[in-house]
Amino acid sequence: MVAQEGEQVPVSRDAGGEEADYHESAREKNFGSIKNFSKENWTVDMETIPMDENGPVRKAQSERPLPINLKFEEVSYSVSLKPQTTWWDYKSWGSKMAHNAPDKVILHNIVGGVKPGEMLAMMGPSGSGKTTLLNILGGRGQGNLSGNILYNDMPYDKGMKRRTGFVTQDDVLYAHLTVKETLVYAALLRLPREFTKQEKIQRAEDVITELGLEKCKNTIIGGPFLRGVSGGEKKRVSIGHEMLIDPSLLLLDEPTSGLDSTIALKIIQTLQDLAKGGRTVITTIHQPSSIIFHMFDKLLLLSDGHILYYGHRSEAMSYFASVGFSPSYATNPADYLLDLANGIQHHIDPAGGEQSFSSHRKANKSEDILKTLREAYVSKQLSQTRASMARSTSITAEERRASREKVKWPSTWWEQFSVLTVRGMKERRHEVFAGLRIIQVFAISLVCGLLWWQSSADNIGDQAGLLFFVSTFWGFFPIFSSIFTFPTERQMLAKERASGMYRLTAYFFARTVGDLPLELVLPTLSITMIYWMSGLKATAGAFFCTLATVLFNVLVSQGMGLLLGAAMMDVKKATTLASVIMMTFQLAGGYFVTNTPAFIGWVKYISFTYYGFKLQLASQYSKDQTYACATGRCRIVDYPTVQQVGLDRMGIAVMAMMIMLFGFRFLAYMALRNMKK
Repeated sequence: MVAQEGEQVPVSRDAGGEEADYHESAREKNFGSIKNFSKENWTVDMETIPMDENGPVRKAQSERPLPINLKFEEVSYSVSLKPQTTWWDYKSWGSKMAHNAPDKVILHNIVGGVKPGEMLAMMGPSGSGKTTLLNILGGRGQGNLSGNILYNDMPYDKGMKRRTGFVTQDDVLYAHLTVKETLVYAALLRLPREFTKQEKIQRAEDVITELGLEKCKNTIIGGPFLRGVSGGEKKRVSIGHEMLIDPSLLLLDEPTSGLDSTIALKIIQTLQDLAKGGRTVITTIHQPSSIIFHMFDKLLLLSDGHILYYGHRSEAMSYFASVGFSPSYATNPADYLLDLANGIQHHIDPAGGEQSFSSHRKANKSEDILKTLREAYVSKQLSQTRASMARSTSITAEERRASREKVKWPSTWWEQFSVLTVRGMKERRHEVFAGLRIIQVFAISLVCGLLWWQSSADNIGDQAGLLFFVSTFWGFFPIFSSIFTFPTERQMLAKERASGMYRLTAYFFARTVGDLPLELVLPTLSITMIYWMSGLKATAGAFFCTLATVLFNVLVSQGMGLLLGAAMMDVKKATTLASVIMMTFQLAGGYFVTNTPAFIGWVKYISFTYYGFKLQLASQYSKDQTYACATGRCRIVDYPTVQQVGLDRMGIAVMAMMIMLFGFRFLAYMALRNMKK
């Protein structure tokens, strides 16, 4: 039954003291521009759309979020303690005992729920399982999970993923983008395709205003060694990133961590207003102030993965008093409950008025307190909580039907590709064109040009050495740059993929295409300097052929770096393996060894250094060309190095490089696809 305008919706309470329904007016309540904008989750109220003789003036702006009634019943979670080993880790060879280690249980039969319009706080000491439970509720658990987690009486699916906002404890943001750029790019990717580009940009501006970020909107985010916005501003940007889509379900991990009390209060007030607008809000919080504590609707208190209390926040202190635990002096309820979760019960020393903890600091005393609290919860609360979960029916048939509807990607593949390409180029241009990197390339190019200054084709050995060095340098340099690509972006990629922001193919192609102009500028300038200073063949055809070969070599090397980084996601291991591979390719490249044994000679056929060197020789010399030798004039094809590499079968060399170019990138994509989120 849906209430008419102005009509009060009856509210009843069950045996557990929970509201069996919520005010329909709370669903309708406006909260600035944050409450009424999303087009992918909700039905449109056409009466609120401005109209003229030609139809709607703008797209609908007064849609309401799909209410999400979240229930979790008997949720248990454990993780395997088996070490993550690989075949090349010799330390794990023969280790049998570690593989028999029992699984570690993180959560024990957790029961609870949150309704639209409510804000649940999960409290407990460090290691109590708060973040683990939050990840599970957000569909991000990777261990052994049992129990039922239902969203409007349905399991988690892709549609729910795009209706869920998740704010991690660590602010995963691009360091070189400004606050405005961060939120605008997120809006272009996450808002439904029915919005125009200008509407999406305006939405980002509205969130900036709502979160009080106007003064720093043109300031970069910053990082560990890059000055940017403050910690509180960064946290608000992370929250704004999720508020853009006006999620039906919003989960936050320690949103007030590291913030001063004033900023923390503003953030919680924002979350409270979002909840009053009909959203379901769940947050972990370690030790809130008394003001913040009283802003929550429900409380879930955890200790070592066990529930000590679940219910209304206002009834928490009276519940613990009923089981024999109450403070003997005025204190912040949150502080007292956190002490109980640590097994500490405070007393006042009547003689001196000082706190005495000596008897309760003992391990056995703490265990007794925690055991008493767990048993009290099971005997007094658990059955009522289960009954209230069974009776919880706060959604209509229409809302349940909307939950089952398939949700489309918020933007088209091309839009995702375009936005990710521009965003990536803006973020990485500072790294690619860093002053030290430019100095390094130009210094090497200048030294090469001077050492081989105006060399002659008669000095075939010198010129062949230069061409081989160029192939080697522009094989090493790109591979060790691209190895860092995916490992450094792993957190961002995992976060955005988990939120359903874009397709992996759009990200991968944007990353590949966006790197082309950035990665090819420096080698182009370098080859231009070296070529004309060193006196190589002075024709346009030879120059452009040499340049194209070097750029081809750069792209293949870059692809191998992407593959190694994506496959291992460990920069140290990937760099070590890349060093071994590149040194092998260099030795088998046809310059150092001319008489390779047959049993190892096949290595050169998988070396792009070999093919790059071969193509560069072909761009400089022809089969009938000669050079000055001891007997007069000798054919260049008879020179040992050239004879070993050859000036024929150029088509096979190009084909081999093409196979490597696309093959390395395809394997890198498959490695990303199998990456754990």
